[in-house]
Amino acid sequence: MPKQAILLLAHGTPETVEQIPEYLANVTGGRSLPPAVVAEIERRYRLIGHSPLTEITLDFAGLLEKLMGAEGQTVPVYVGMRNWHPFIAETIGQMRADGIEEAAVLCLAPQNSRTSTGLYRHAVEAAAEAEMPHLRIDFTPSWAQHPLLITAFAERLRPAWTSLSAEVGEPVAVLFTAHSVPCRTIQATTDQAADTYAEDAKRTAALVAERVPEIAQWYFAFQSQGASGGPWIGPTAEQTLESLAAAGIKTILLQPVGFLCDHVEILYDVDIQFREFAAKLGIRLERTESLNLSETLVRAVAELTQLGLERLRLL
Repeated sequence: MPKQAILLLAHGTPETVEQIPEYLANVTGGRSLPPAVVAEIERRYRLIGHSPLTEITLDFAGLLEKLMGAEGQTVPVYVGMRNWHPFIAETIGQMRADGIEEAAVLCLAPQNSRTSTGLYRHAVEAAAEAEMPHLRIDFTPSWAQHPLLITAFAERLRPAWTSLSAEVGEPVAVLFTAHSVPCRTIQATTDQAADTYAEDAKRTAALVAERVPEIAQWYFAFQSQGASGGPWIGPTAEQTLESLAAAGIKTILLQPVGFLCDHVEILYDVDIQFREFAAKLGIRLERTESLNLSETLVRAVAELTQLGLERLRLL
C-alpha cells in the first residue's frame, strides 16, 4: 500500500519585523511595494508584537495527527506555507525524503478562490512536479459549508454573544467578515467561470447565523483590502460600521468567518483598527475568539482529509 500523508497549507508569516520586506516580496512575487506600504505593515507587526499563525498551524497539525492516530489512522501530517518557512517546496522535499507517495492536501482557508486556494494548489503542484513528480495528490478545493466548520464557529459565537448581550442589557448585532480580494481576480474571463469566493464566504456566515438562531441582527462585510491598484470586493467593514452607526447601533460583535486562527488581519485589523474606527462612530466593537486549536475544527479537517486519503486509495 502506498505511504500516505496529510499536507496542510497556510499563508505563512515572518517571525520578526526585520523579515517583513523579504516576506512581502514572496507575497507579491517579487513586485516592489512603495516604501510607505512596507513601513505601515512593519508598524502593524510592532503593535501586535508577533503573528502566531505559524505556531498555531504547526500545533494544529500535531493535534490532527494525534486524532487520526486515535482513530486508527497512522498518517503523518505536514505543514507547508506559501509565503514563508516552512515553504511548500521545502515541505514537499521533506515528504520525498520520508518516502511519501500519496497526500491529501487541504488549505486552511475554507472559502475557495483563485487568488487564495487556487494559488496554494498551483504551488503544491509545481513543487511536486519539481521535487517528486510521482506524488499523487488529492486536493480539497472548498469546505466553506462543512457542518463541523459551521459548528466550530457557532461554538465560539454563542457564548460571546450571550455574554455581551447580557452585559449591555439587549441583544447585540453580529458582523461577520472575510478577507476581501481584488475584483479583477474573481471576475469571469473567456476561459474561466466567475470565482465563487464571495458567495462561499457569505454562505459560511449565513450557516453560522442559522446555527445560532437567537441572533436576530447580523451583517456581512469584507475586510483587509490590500494596497494593490484597482477595486476590491465589498462592502468593506468600515463602510458597514458607518451604516450601522447611522442606524443607531451601539454595540457590535464581530466574527471573522474567513479566518481560522489569530494573525495580523485579526490582531491588528480587527482588534486595533476596526475597534478604534468603531469607537469614533460611537460603537463598541468586540470580537469572538478565533477558532485556533478548536477540537471541532480539528475534527472537521480530519473528516475532510480522511475522505481525501480514501479517494487516493480508490484511484
